[in-house]
Amino acid sequence: MTTTDAQGGAGVRIGPVEWVIPIVGAPMAGGPTTPELVAAVSNAGGLGTLAAGYLTAEQLEPLLVEVGELTDRPFGVNLFLPGTDVGEQLSDEIAEYRTRLQIDADTLGTEVGNPRFFDEDIDAKLAVLARYRPAFVSTTFADPGRELVDRIRAEVSAQVFVTVTSPGEAAAAVASGADALIAQGVEAGGHRGIWHDVPDHPHGGPGMSTAGLVRKITKATEVPVIAAGGVGVADDVRELLDAGATAVAVGTALLCADEAGTSETYRNAVWSWEYRGTVVTRAFSGRPARALANRFATMNVDAPAAYPHVHYMTKPIRTAAAAAGNTQTLNLWAGDGWDAVQKGSAAQIIANLTGRATD
Repeated sequence: MTTTDAQGGAGVRIGPVEWVIPIVGAPMAGGPTTPELVAAVSNAGGLGTLAAGYLTAEQLEPLLVEVGELTDRPFGVNLFLPGTDVGEQLSDEIAEYRTRLQIDADTLGTEVGNPRFFDEDIDAKLAVLARYRPAFVSTTFADPGRELVDRIRAEVSAQVFVTVTSPGEAAAAVASGADALIAQGVEAGGHRGIWHDVPDHPHGGPGMSTAGLVRKITKATEVPVIAAGGVGVADDVRELLDAGATAVAVGTALLCADEAGTSETYRNAVWSWEYRGTVVTRAFSGRPARALANRFATMNVDAPAAYPHVHYMTKPIRTAAAAAGNTQTLNLWAGDGWDAVQKGSAAQIIANLTGRATD
């Protein structure tokens, strides 16, 4: 919903969460999203989001402290929701993929990691969040269900934003009590937020464009929608707002921001123009994710649908590739707007996306 900020400009509000410009910083787990980036987005008038995926509660807490020291403006935290442990069911496929991965591990002088399941430490994370009270908590990979939504509201005093990739998921999220929907189109970089990964589908399931998904959802519900996916330039932001979105989430656009934790190898790949497109692949994590189409991503698109087991197997390989400057083996998450990525401060990048001059 649109409001007016203290300076007289158009502002945004979802429930009690108010911010100045219709930009949300997407959570990029695994490094790119730092406390500095979260705070920079919020300080620029947007709404920053801290990525809690893969972290334990003990690892999350100091990051929350740091964000709080860098901004007094609203921000949120994204939680990955654990799915079903398929390790035993797919043990043969995981073992075969592990053998295949050893070639890359040997080349980089490292070992293949041990496949394992991680329940994302949800209860412990909620206890931490209850102490720091972010403005919102977003969820990815599953329907949080009414019980978890109610717990977040009661224990954290936060709004609940649910990532959806289809009208059906959106309807279920509304039934679970979501305060807002993050409509992730198929163009989005990084992991698809699909609730059920269909193993024999290359994208894990049918995918809609971001604009098309926003239009479908906003026709069916009055719950605010945050559009996510494929944003590279200001015209993309305007198109999604015109489609009915309350705000637009940007992740890939911030990869090369000064405050981002993106490795130099990753940054160089985005700027090298060596790559001409993206691909959806399970190669790096066992879950469909959009990345620049490098050798590893394209050769291993048939990796088993075993998340997060594959993630933990490839983690040492990805770490070694980043250290060695090897862009052909690194997970270069990127959406379809990757070729418009800018360098500079997060504030300047956001200003360019919204047509607002920086101070």
